[in-house]
Amino acid sequence: MSNKKLSTVSLGTFIGMTIALAASIRNIPDVAAAGWPMFLYMAISTFLFALPICLIAGEFGSTFPEHGGPELWVRNTLGDNFGFATSWLLWTILFPGMVVVASALPPLIATAINMPKLGTNNIFTLIVILISFWGMTILNRHFDMAKITGKWGDWIGIYIPFIVMTILGIAAVIKTGIHPTSILQSFSPEKIIPLGSGAKSLAYFSPIALIFVGIELSSVYITRLKKTSEYPIGVLATLAFMLILNLINGFMESAVVAPTEINLNNIVQPIIIYNKILGLPSWINNVFSILVAVGVCIQLSAWVSGPGKTMLASARDGYISPKLKFWKKDKFGDSPSIMYVQAVVVSVFSCAYLLIPDINSAFLDLVNATNVIYCTVYVFMAIGFIKMRVEKPNLTSDFKVGNTFVAWLIGLVLIITIGVIMVATFVVGTWFNFLVVAVISAVIIILPFIFFHFKKPEWAKEVDSLIKDNH
Repeated sequence: MSNKKLSTVSLGTFIGMTIALAASIRNIPDVAAAGWPMFLYMAISTFLFALPICLIAGEFGSTFPEHGGPELWVRNTLGDNFGFATSWLLWTILFPGMVVVASALPPLIATAINMPKLGTNNIFTLIVILISFWGMTILNRHFDMAKITGKWGDWIGIYIPFIVMTILGIAAVIKTGIHPTSILQSFSPEKIIPLGSGAKSLAYFSPIALIFVGIELSSVYITRLKKTSEYPIGVLATLAFMLILNLINGFMESAVVAPTEINLNNIVQPIIIYNKILGLPSWINNVFSILVAVGVCIQLSAWVSGPGKTMLASARDGYISPKLKFWKKDKFGDSPSIMYVQAVVVSVFSCAYLLIPDINSAFLDLVNATNVIYCTVYVFMAIGFIKMRVEKPNLTSDFKVGNTFVAWLIGLVLIITIGVIMVATFVVGTWFNFLVVAVISAVIIILPFIFFHFKKPEWAKEVDSLIKDNH
């Protein structure tokens, strides 16, 4: 009983933990680029995408409190093949996803050394991505990076930059108002709806939804709350906080940046403009860039070791050929083989910046591919959730979202919203952009089912034997 009391978290702590899982300033340029429709996209993404995900994850997390998350939930409801596919997708998300994260570094480094033009150079972008990801891979092989960085990484890379950006943005817009050549230009109610010329903003719908991915992992804390009934309150408070903070910062940036000048992977761009408006010294840009660059590197480090653990578990369960050595752990609990394989594949994906000359276009393609893959996991979760409620309505759970009708409604709302986001995103893109995202997504989504089909029963026994021999 005492252990349970020690592990209890307050509602405020739960909200803080959930914000830490999903909060990032990386997505502010995507929100800003959408212009006035940002309010509609953020509302849909918050209440019809993120909220259903959290509610479904909350019931799953309290029904299956064992370690495993989405992979465990899907395996228990849709079967081993979909469970393995979920494990695979949660790993392979990092291929395009980490290129997106690492692509924030080139403009940050360029600003820090007072050479801003370097930040828009494709070759420099590619080199920085390769060095940063391989660097973090090697560091994680030899050091316990999670222990070294601890919690100070969130303050350096997220909280302090968020506070600085918000304060400077509000001050700058109060001083100048909405600039007539900015993304916003002037307001009229119809501009919030993406019609006519505003339909181009649909390209940013998917990246805005991507702000909330990973938030389902907060469900692991549900059993530690003093009252499980606090879970939906905590989720709503978190989502409202993220909605307001992203809208404030997106609005400030779009009020001063011209649509032809916005750089989606340049987080420091609005800070440079705010400082010019306010007459502040340029060293603030340099310090801000360094802080965020450190934060990005810490995020890269976490992703180098984190998602691979799902494949490590699958390999140890016999889903992957022992010859690949995915089952083998190092002293930090990571698989060296997985880490090197993912570094090679991320390197291949980063070549998108050479194949697609326009940095914004390459960035959006990689973001959209990441979102398609992650949304596939959410579709699996929604279907599994509905199936669980229909076939096993009496499963014990500390938190239930409502009766079977409500469960159906929440699951269908999530699936429909994902469909709308995907269609809206691809309607405004070129055929080339559609092809790039479709090919990347299709290959990654289909492969695990092929691997599962050719899985051999003896792999599990062979892996068990190898693990025993290694001990």
